[in-house]
Amino acid sequence: MYTSETTVRVRYGETDQMGYVYYGHYAMYYEVARVESLRQLGLTYKSIEAQGIIMPVLENKSKYIVPGRYDELLRIVCTIRQKPGIRIKFEYEIYNEANKLINTGETLLVFVDKQTSKPCPPPEAMEKVLEPFFK
Repeated sequence: MYTSETTVRVRYGETDQMGYVYYGHYAMYYEVARVESLRQLGLTYKSIEAQGIIMPVLENKSKYIVPGRYDELLRIVCTIRQKPGIRIKFEYEIYNEANKLINTGETLLVFVDKQTSKPCPPPEAMEKVLEPFFK
């Protein structure tokens, strides 16, 4: 299992009239956590795409527990529980500044060969850096 953490500050434009984080922005927070999670492993989306592999989202799930609010610093814990195959699932827990769990979610992505538009295995570099977490 691989786990990483990143933080985001809620910007004014991400809130609704009640001052709560608008529900659609949680998917963006997931993306930030996912990208930073890979970056912490030494991988970037840019490098993966340069190898001819794209990673479209197949599923996105979210559970709202407590609202996030303007200017809060949110901590996002991103977890990969299973070794990726053709698909990779990221799970998220978002905590507010009081360390209270405010949201949980997950995204399921598929590795796709950019030229053929067909599913493919993860890039070798990703398999290599994740291997120690799944022994």
